[in-house]
Amino acid sequence: MSTTVHLKVNGQAHDVSVEPGTMLIYVLRDNLGLHGPKFGCGLSQCGACTVHLDGKAVHSCVMPVEAAQGHAVTTLEGLGTIDHPDPLQQAFIDEQAVQCGCPIRRSAILLSYRGCRSTRSRCVGSRRQASTGAMAWST
Repeated sequence: MSTTVHLKVNGQAHDVSVEPGTMLIYVLRDNLGLHGPKFGCGLSQCGACTVHLDGKAVHSCVMPVEAAQGHAVTTLEGLGTIDHPDPLQQAFIDEQAVQCGCPIRRSAILLSYRGCRSTRSRCVGSRRQASTGAMAWST
């Protein structure tokens, strides 16, 4: 039995008819045609499905669509356009920090966007972790 869910995605209102308990990622991709969030592990571990819910990064593969009702959902498509990308998206383009379908890139943009736009923290780029030599975002 389908139910109607009212969503606000990337600033636009949508009414979608879905089965109860449908994960948000399926609604974003299948019902709304958005391809920013990707299905990766389905276990909330890889980050390929990351979206913002009221400005907070969440994994849409484990979030029932009903939990997003009444909240603002933002995907990569909601940050900018191909003709006018968000400055953070443009920085990734300029530095050629792109890999096809790489879940880290997708979640990194959304997580960095939140950090750079937050009034509680400031974006300071990245820092090298002494123990592993890996790059980590500082917020």
